[in-house]
Amino acid sequence: MFKHVHYTEVAAEAVAVAGAERVSVRWVISDADGAPTFAMRIFEFEPGGHTPYHAHAWEHEIFILEGDGFLTVEEEKRSLKSGDVIFLSGGTTHNLTAGSKGLRMMCLVPVGCR
Repeated sequence: MFKHVHYTEVAAEAVAVAGAERVSVRWVISDADGAPTFAMRIFEFEPGGHTPYHAHAWEHEIFILEGDGFLTVEEEKRSLKSGDVIFLSGGTTHNLTAGSKGLRMMCLVPVGCR
């Protein structure tokens, strides 16, 4: 089994989590595609868009594709730019905020983490 699409062929959905503003997600690979272990998501932040300060039970890996912004982990704020790679272990409290250019990132999580 395999899947090959351009990411823009997958519908973008508004992130429907309290505290998220001007952020959409595309579930480009998920269990619906037969992926047994990992899901791949593309997040698109409008300038100033952000996620709430939150934590998950699962780990996730992030690759910044385009744009700029900030990652806040626990109490530490870091600048983000295209090409940056982030690993967040389960239980790590974090927030992502887009800068003036907006932000597009790929994020991998275990399947079933919707």
